[in-house]
Amino acid sequence: MKRYAKEQLLALTQRLALAAGMGADDARVFADALVDADLHGVSTHGVSRLNIYLRRIELGLIDPKAELRVERQVGSILSLDAGNGVGQVQAVKALELLMPLAEKNGIAAATIRNSQHFGALSYYSNRAAERGCVLLAMTSSEPAMPPAGGTDAFFGTNPIAASFPTGKGFPIKIDLSTSAIARGNIIAAAKKNESIPLGWALDKDGEPTTDAHKALVGTVLTMAGHKGYALALLVELLSGVLSGAAIGPEIGSMYKNLDRKQDVGHFFCLLRIDAFMDYAEFIRRIDETIDRLKAGKKMAGTDEILVPGERSARIAMENAKNGIAVGAETWKEIEEWCAKLKVDPLQETQQVTI
Repeated sequence: MKRYAKEQLLALTQRLALAAGMGADDARVFADALVDADLHGVSTHGVSRLNIYLRRIELGLIDPKAELRVERQVGSILSLDAGNGVGQVQAVKALELLMPLAEKNGIAAATIRNSQHFGALSYYSNRAAERGCVLLAMTSSEPAMPPAGGTDAFFGTNPIAASFPTGKGFPIKIDLSTSAIARGNIIAAAKKNESIPLGWALDKDGEPTTDAHKALVGTVLTMAGHKGYALALLVELLSGVLSGAAIGPEIGSMYKNLDRKQDVGHFFCLLRIDAFMDYAEFIRRIDETIDRLKAGKKMAGTDEILVPGERSARIAMENAKNGIAVGAETWKEIEEWCAKLKVDPLQETQQVTI
């Protein structure tokens, strides 16, 4: 793997997005969302996905210029249509619509239909935390996971996320799929021809497998059995059923269905912290909670108790200093798109700001 400066990856991804048809502002958001995932060590949702996004735009399966449309509004509740646009872009626009509503009423929520895979949920919840809010975010996704006791893929990995501001220099970031493992990790293993642990997935015949390639044509298992199944259903009901988006197997596969749109659904609920208590008091209380967690007795072999989000914040600091690692296969894909879209991958760049 080679390492690239964050600013270089941001600018290159932005130029590719522009060449693919996105407007300048949308291209900046798209690039920032992908590179931010890589910066924080979530490479499964970073520039490694750039190839499939650009491919779907090229095939007309994503509209790079789509407008976000408010279909219904009741108070601070929005029902939104993403117009089959770029998922990351439309999600950020949805968050921006919710912000003034939460400022006025203390809380705001939105469903979003007709959308796409939109990367790491924590990207959006972290943006909210930076502005003194808590965003509870959920998304449906292409079928990959069966209900408990079943073998047919119905749910996506259906993640849930929320971030909380702290006074520690990083947010508490909770971002988890309801599967035993994020499907992106299996995709990454397949690209490297590596095996996966037993208990992650079933093959197409419903048998446990350690073969990443067989897992990708089979199903991912739920986390914690029936509990993961229940949480996946919760996400499906809020993100899919309530939004009017596709449900379960109706959702198009980003990689397999290159003949139809995805119609993914999202659910956002935004809370303004100072509507509940004084913001400074909240920060004092959350920092005290962190201190108490970290001061607890440690298991043998544990040097430090970490809170969710702390490890990725440290990774981000290291990557900002040393550069972001990009795999050879991903860089080859980027170079191929640069050639196709007539973008110079080695062009001298300046820092992209969002």
